[in-house]
Amino acid sequence: MIHPTAIIDAKASIGANVTIGPYSVIGPDVEIDEGTWIGPHVVINGPTRIGKDNKIYQFASLGEIPQDKKYGGEPTILEIGDRNTIRECCTLNRGTVQDRNATTIGNDNWIMAYVHIAHDCVVGNNTIFANNTSLAGHVIVDDYVVLGGFTLILQFCRVGIHAFTSFASMVQKDIPPFVTVSGHWAKPYGLNTEGMKRRGIPKETSEALRRAYKIIYRSGLRVEEALEELAPMAQQFPEIQAMVNFIGQSQRGIVR
Repeated sequence: MIHPTAIIDAKASIGANVTIGPYSVIGPDVEIDEGTWIGPHVVINGPTRIGKDNKIYQFASLGEIPQDKKYGGEPTILEIGDRNTIRECCTLNRGTVQDRNATTIGNDNWIMAYVHIAHDCVVGNNTIFANNTSLAGHVIVDDYVVLGGFTLILQFCRVGIHAFTSFASMVQKDIPPFVTVSGHWAKPYGLNTEGMKRRGIPKETSEALRRAYKIIYRSGLRVEEALEELAPMAQQFPEIQAMVNFIGQSQRGIVR
């Protein structure tokens, strides 16, 4: 399962049924759990922990030091969950001590070619990152987010659950749950209705989310006023409560 040309450091921990392809390099303090497949010419440095049944394609670079001038060689970490697909030439860096010491990727994510995930990012579960998407440092991406190709997200932004970005979106503020954005700089363009259908969100909830979107973006209300208007709906629909919580906690402000 390990090609004879692969270089595996003696301090790496390799689980059962792991495949490592030709010319791949696995450094010290790397843990790879069972069933993970690593293609040719992959470089993984540590400290890095990789879960079960992942697929990592050629020329990916995982666990390299962060691209941050403040980094001083501290033993920060990259953590990757289970059943992720990481395609060709992706770069996922470790965290920094100035933030959370870790970059964290959840489970069941589909990460396409040339994606960059910088230091201290947090990616949830079941996301899709299309080709050439880039996250600057300290970005949080919640579950079921879809980021269109060449999407760029600035430092400290957060992307809410079920949000969607179109091709070449440039994001400098937080994207609330269920919202679709597009452009440079990104602006809201309705709800991620296709994603809502795929997740099986009931019609009544979808209609309530549409009303909530209109209150936030088309009523002319200030954000604080919109949140007050949404409060009764939030008591009935957890999805709207998630929107209210997200917007209320936003530090950068939301795309608007």
